[in-house]
Amino acid sequence: MKIAIYPGTFDPITNGHLDILERALTLFDQVLIVIARNASKDPLFSETERLDLISASVKNHKNVRVDSFEGLLVDFAQKKKATAVVRGLRAISDFEYELQMALMNRKLDDTVETVFLMPNEKYTYLNSSIVREIARLGGNVSDFVPPVVRIALERKYKAK
Repeated sequence: MKIAIYPGTFDPITNGHLDILERALTLFDQVLIVIARNASKDPLFSETERLDLISASVKNHKNVRVDSFEGLLVDFAQKKKATAVVRGLRAISDFEYELQMALMNRKLDDTVETVFLMPNEKYTYLNSSIVREIARLGGNVSDFVPPVVRIALERKYKAK
C-alpha cells in the first residue's frame, strides 16, 4: 500500500487543500492529512477543532486518515510507513521554501519522497490566512471553504 502524508497547519482547511488532497488520492492508496504542531504559530482554531473540521471535510473518503504530530516529519512518516510527503505549490513564491524543506527531509531520510502538486488554477490565490481575514471582516467565504468550516469561522468571529 502506498501511503502519503499531507502535512500542514490547516487553520482552517480550505477548498484549495481539499483540491490537493483529491489529486494526491489519485496517486496513493491512502493519504494521511496531518496537522503539524508548530509552537511558533498561534492558530485561530485549536488542534482539536482543526482535526474535527478536517475530519468532517473528508468524511466521504475512506482512504483518508486525519492525525497530528510533533517533531520531525520524516520520523512521523517512518512510524506511519509512508513513502511520500505531499505538498501543494500555488505559485513560484511557494517553491523556494518547499524545495528547502524537501531537500532537508531527503537528507534526513532518503526513503521518503516529496511530491509537489499544483492545485486547480481557481485555488492558486487561496490560503488560510486570507480566508481568516475575509471571515474576520464579515465577508462571505462560502466559495473558499467547506460549509462546516464556514460555519465554524462565523461562530469563532462572532464569539470574539
